[in-house]
Amino acid sequence: MRTGLIAQKMGMTRVFTADGQHVPVTVLKVDNLQVVDVRTKEANGYNAVQLGWGGAKPKNVSKSMRGHFAKAKVEPKRKVAEFRVSDDALLSVGAELSADHFVAGQHVDVVGTSIGKGFAGAMKRHNFKGLEASHGISISHRSHGSTGNSQDPGRVWKGKKMAGHMGAVRTTTQNLEVVSTDADRGLVLIRGAVPGSKGGYVYISDAIKKMQSDDLPFPAGLVGGADVAATEDQAPVEDAPVEEAAPVEEAPVEAPEEASADAEEEKKD
Repeated sequence: MRTGLIAQKMGMTRVFTADGQHVPVTVLKVDNLQVVDVRTKEANGYNAVQLGWGGAKPKNVSKSMRGHFAKAKVEPKRKVAEFRVSDDALLSVGAELSADHFVAGQHVDVVGTSIGKGFAGAMKRHNFKGLEASHGISISHRSHGSTGNSQDPGRVWKGKKMAGHMGAVRTTTQNLEVVSTDADRGLVLIRGAVPGSKGGYVYISDAIKKMQSDDLPFPAGLVGGADVAATEDQAPVEDAPVEEAAPVEEAPVEAPEEASADAEEEKKD
C-alpha cells in the first residue's frame, strides 16, 4: 500500500481527447511535498508517512511545529497529513514527492471537506419529497413531517434526518480517474468533480476498490529519482578509464627525461 498525496484544489477546466471529445477535469496542485516524519510499527504501533505541503512563514507556525520541522531538516509546511502505508512503502525523511506518483488512467480516492451551505431544510439536505400540496396542508409544504414516535419511546431517535447545517464535512469520492499529470508544474488532472471548495486541501490515494496496474511508481514517485539513479550508475564507468590511464602515460615520459639529465651531468664532470 503506497502513500497518498496532499494537493490543493485549483478549480475545474476541460481537456480534449485525441478524437475531439472534451473531458471535465479538476486541477489539483502538488507543491513542495516532502516527508516530514515516518511512523513505524515498532516505535508507534503502525506504519505511516507524514507529509508536509507547500511552505509557511516561521512566524505563522507554532513553536512545537517549528521544532518538528527542524528535526526533519525541512522548511515549515502549510499543511501536514499522515498516510498509512505498508512495511515496504516507507520513505526516508526529507524525500520530495512528485505529481508523477500517479499515472494517467489509474483510479484514485479523493478526500476533502465539502463546501459549506449553511442551514438547509430537509428537502435540500436529505432529498425529502415534502408534504402534499392539499388536503389540509398549509404553509408547511416543505417541512419534514413527524419526527417522533408515540408514548413509547416518547423521544426523537438520535441521527434523525432533519433540517440543519449542510456541508462542511469530511467527504470521500471514490474511483475517480486520473486524466494526466504534469510533474514540472506539479499538477494532477482528475476526471469530474472532487469534494471541497477552490483553494481547499484534498488527500489523493490509490483507489481501494479498483485493481491497480503494475506500472505505478513504488514505493513512491519521487522528484528526480530516475535521474539520480542513472547518474550514479554511469559515473564510475566514465571515470575509471581516465584514472587508470593517467599513470601509465606519465611513467614512460618521466623516466627518459630523468635518465638523460643524469647522463649530461656525468659528461660535464
